[in-house]
Amino acid sequence: MILYINCCVRAESRTDRLARAVLQKLGGDYTELKLYKEKLSPLDSKTLNKRTELIEQGDYSDRMFDPAKQFANADTIVIAAPYWDLSFPAPLKTYIENIYVTGIVSAYDENGLPVGLCKTNELYYVTTAGGPYDPTYSYGYIESLAKNFFGIPVTHLIKAEMLDIAGNDPEALLNSEINNLL
Repeated sequence: MILYINCCVRAESRTDRLARAVLQKLGGDYTELKLYKEKLSPLDSKTLNKRTELIEQGDYSDRMFDPAKQFANADTIVIAAPYWDLSFPAPLKTYIENIYVTGIVSAYDENGLPVGLCKTNELYYVTTAGGPYDPTYSYGYIESLAKNFFGIPVTHLIKAEMLDIAGNDPEALLNSEINNLL
């Protein structure tokens, strides 16, 4: 199963267009999560305490764990997140906070080191940027989580950048990246 995590708020999102080209290349059916429409909230004291108690009991039956189970069971993950303020939009961080569940997406070995539990083989991080793209606090963060904590061995960065620089043709730049995929 391909899981498409769509963090694009605009209907005419360039990032979504690029991500859909990735999905087309991958082929097959996919499940789409539109993060702006999901009812995920940052963890507060009450939710965190409930989650911790359930994890300590080994009880993952609560619906709060459904996003983590879906993430951990995906064969391939495509994340579409525009490059905003040197990172990604806040709903993606909220999503990560909600799916990072010990016992579902990761565990810790006897030395306290993380062991990934996801069955995912590949993760694609898709982004577009109006100016130059620096992956440090967006793709770099996701790549580190994927490889070091979730057990996802292969990650890919798919990007189109410099789209809003005066004199550049954003459609031509975006279409060039899309054509490179297909």
